[in-house]
Amino acid sequence: MASVRFFYPHVPVRFLVGGRVRPKFLEELKRVSNVEMAAVPPAHYGWGFIKLEPLFQDHPERFLMLDSDTILLGPVLHAADSHESDFIVDCEGQTDARAKEIYFNWELGEQNGFGMAQPDFLFNTGQWFARSRVLSRPDFDPWIRWSLPRRLARPDLFKNGEQGLLNLVVNEQYRKGSITVTRVPLMRWPGFDVTDIKLPEVMRGHRSPYRQIMHWAGFKGPRLESLPRADLLIHFERLYYETHGGGERLRLFRARRYAVEYRARQFVTKARQRLLH
Repeated sequence: MASVRFFYPHVPVRFLVGGRVRPKFLEELKRVSNVEMAAVPPAHYGWGFIKLEPLFQDHPERFLMLDSDTILLGPVLHAADSHESDFIVDCEGQTDARAKEIYFNWELGEQNGFGMAQPDFLFNTGQWFARSRVLSRPDFDPWIRWSLPRRLARPDLFKNGEQGLLNLVVNEQYRKGSITVTRVPLMRWPGFDVTDIKLPEVMRGHRSPYRQIMHWAGFKGPRLESLPRADLLIHFERLYYETHGGGERLRLFRARRYAVEYRARQFVTKARQRLLH
């Protein structure tokens, strides 16, 4: 939120609550970052599935979807100003084997008689632009159960929550000519070389040369310092607490609390795995 508000102080931001969030933290975000709650009932939607809901809202609207483990590196909304497509997604490249591991296995689907085809493109669903109302729930119906939490009808075919499913449906509708899609260099992943991203350049605001979003997809750690390009994360974290008014003391207190909670979750997970084996 600190990075979004740094580049766009007044753009409407709506928070999607698809899992457990501290209620006081939601109130804090509303106060500090001027965010609203999306018109989607908070509930346990399952991994990533709440991100589909804005596609089906009653009023047509263009929006940018962001995962919580992302920051803006520059004025990325320029992409929406430059392209009129229904979807604007990252121009990701993957091997067939890796694509089947993290998106969907079209070959297995074809063998099982589902008429799946190799995708024309793939995109990480931590960041994407879309227009609402260009896709509908029936487009997803063959593959999803609209329960809470959402359930995949064929979890053997789709990977990473809603990611594989959304990629399949967008590819299907694109091939039919029902939607338009533009691919741009939208995502930067710190697992690759990102040394060209310079914090002073990011801090130039709308003069930042970057038009991308850094996404720490797959990275976890007890402290921000343990993650690649922690300098970017820590900078915006400090900026948030300057706006908050809690300052460095509150930032460090919460960082320590999160580290303790993280290690406790890791301990419980490992204990459960030992019991299961």
